[in-house]
Amino acid sequence: MYICLEGIDGSGKSTQLELLGKWLEDCGLTVTRIREPTDSMVGKLIRKMLKSPDAKDESFQRTLALLFAADRTLLMDHIQKEVDMNRIVLSDRSFYSSLAYQNGEEWIAQINHYALKPDLVILLDLEIETALTRCDGSDSFEEKDFLDEVRKRYLKLADQHGFMVVNANNGVNKVHDDIKRIVAPKLGMCI
Repeated sequence: MYICLEGIDGSGKSTQLELLGKWLEDCGLTVTRIREPTDSMVGKLIRKMLKSPDAKDESFQRTLALLFAADRTLLMDHIQKEVDMNRIVLSDRSFYSSLAYQNGEEWIAQINHYALKPDLVILLDLEIETALTRCDGSDSFEEKDFLDEVRKRYLKLADQHGFMVVNANNGVNKVHDDIKRIVAPKLGMCI
């Protein structure tokens, strides 16, 4: 199964991904953790570019969208092999992030046409003010108005694509328990 955690910066995706992975491993399952952007050369370039003050410029955004799609393409074979080997793939972001962060334009969907769709998407929804206190401010996207728009797009995507939405304003353990309650029945497990 391919499970993705989505959400705005600061929503707790990385923390919850680690907790979920550990819980699944403790239950005897084999887990592979991935993140977008990856650690490939393309992913490293994306991470560097995200720190640029020009990152919100329209032409810069188009370039980032293309790089994210390229990085994702490099990742697809790896995900498919892991799933085929009956492993659980946990991802910190997927192509839905591009739809949310780059305003969901039709061409974003087109350039991500070959991206694998997760079997389960869990959206960690968080108030913007809380998210900003958790961010370190190193990425140019970590500002209130922008994250507010991204959050709205995520909630719209959740409605359109049937994401499971978890209130990430709660404490770490409560959020983890909520995620386990979503994942367990999908894998035929009890909590």
